[in-house]
Amino acid sequence: MRQSMDKESSLKVPSHQDPAEKGEILPDDVAVTANEDNDVVLAFITNLDPAIKDEPISAKEYRRVRWKIDLCILPLMAGTTILAAVDKNVIGNTAILGILEDANLTGLEFSWIGSLFFFGYLIFEWPMAYLIQRFPVAKLLSVTVMGWAILAMCMAATHNFAGLAVVRFLMGGLESIVYPTNSILTVMWWTRAEQPVRAAIWFNTFSTAFTGIVSYGIGRTDTSLSQWRLLFLVLGGFTVLWSALLWVFLPDSPVKCWQLSDREKWVAIQRVRDNNTGVQDTTFKWYQVRELIMDPKTWMLVVFAAAQNVPNGAISSFSGLIVRGFGFNTLQAILINLPTGVLGTCFQIILSIPSAKLKGYRCIIIACANLVPLTCATLLWQLPRSDQHGLLASYLCFWTYFTPYVLSTSLPMANTSGHTKKVTMNALWFIAYSLGNILGPQAFTSRDAPAYTGGFIGLLVSIGVATASISAYGILCKRENMSRDRSGLGANSQGDRNEAFTDKTDKEKPSFRYTY
Repeated sequence: MRQSMDKESSLKVPSHQDPAEKGEILPDDVAVTANEDNDVVLAFITNLDPAIKDEPISAKEYRRVRWKIDLCILPLMAGTTILAAVDKNVIGNTAILGILEDANLTGLEFSWIGSLFFFGYLIFEWPMAYLIQRFPVAKLLSVTVMGWAILAMCMAATHNFAGLAVVRFLMGGLESIVYPTNSILTVMWWTRAEQPVRAAIWFNTFSTAFTGIVSYGIGRTDTSLSQWRLLFLVLGGFTVLWSALLWVFLPDSPVKCWQLSDREKWVAIQRVRDNNTGVQDTTFKWYQVRELIMDPKTWMLVVFAAAQNVPNGAISSFSGLIVRGFGFNTLQAILINLPTGVLGTCFQIILSIPSAKLKGYRCIIIACANLVPLTCATLLWQLPRSDQHGLLASYLCFWTYFTPYVLSTSLPMANTSGHTKKVTMNALWFIAYSLGNILGPQAFTSRDAPAYTGGFIGLLVSIGVATASISAYGILCKRENMSRDRSGLGANSQGDRNEAFTDKTDKEKPSFRYTY
């Protein structure tokens, strides 16, 4: 391997990022140089049959491969996200299905049950980042999905706060791998222009519909086993089956995708070459970590992710109690929460389209999207408790709160090059995600029930901070791009294109431009 890397091997690759949009045939006249970086894609390209590389890629073939990737990869990512959210957020429905009484939980203890999940998420994030760096991402994901599924079923065997706390903490630790791996898979398979829509699809909130249907059905049963225990067993068992599907069908990278031929793998690689972020390098490089933490853009994203997820932590744990506080009974509360995720997902998919199409407007769209939950949180705080319809409408529309986070989720990876730097950015991003979700349940206390006035004020503040930080991030990215443009650091030189699959950071690549 070392001997082969000591030689420069020129490999012809197409030069357009998205020919399908232009109806063009990709030219075959651009060289990529294999260097000392142990990048899995470069290794594949080096050993690929020259006849496969020499044949031009047509727009029709480009679209066909993209469609095949969407069919093979995207449903698995979306399904994993749904089940992760189901097993995590079902605690909100168990609150009205008897867990408070059976486990003798106080209001404060229930808040901590919600937060402890994300303490596990927080503490396990760095070890998981290391594992992602060292092991095949898809296989690692499959194993951890199996682990948290078993833990979800173990929730049914708990009888007190201590047992629930331990299991929820461990579940959070294992689930901390889901979003980082999905983010890495997103930049591995799709172009920058394609990422917002794909992220909006896999980072969906359909889990509330799935959880609601199962919870409603179990809520109408009359068995010797407590309804909340049965709910954990059913959902955990389903997730066990899903982990087996991931092991078989989800590939670790384009070059290891058994659903694609060598030619299709080649096309898949060329599609994302202009992302300029590389794919995988298993050497941990500390200088990339230092570069990341010294960049103010990093901390704008961290503040945004933490603040934007305060509502998520709160609503995930208290959705059932909030709706029941409007004057609805248990089964009505379950049914009302059933469409919330569908509404939120539709909103985020709609906004993902202009976010993908309008260059330089993504951060603006994210900031504007926060106006809806800001307005709804204000109404939930100020409306009288007698206005049941107004409270309900505000609550349902508030579920758009997750859209800004979903629209931003591809930014950390799209704007970061260097595998160690990407993995570390992923870890920071989801540590911030954890912190926000930890704080969220603490804003809602039993002494404020059923109005939860203090909780909704806290949501207002957090969304305001998130809006300010993502706006600042967009400004920093725009200034950096303008500075590179003024310096004549172009994106199309032969040398720059040779760096597309190297493990250099965005700071080391003069051609790199930030998405904002």
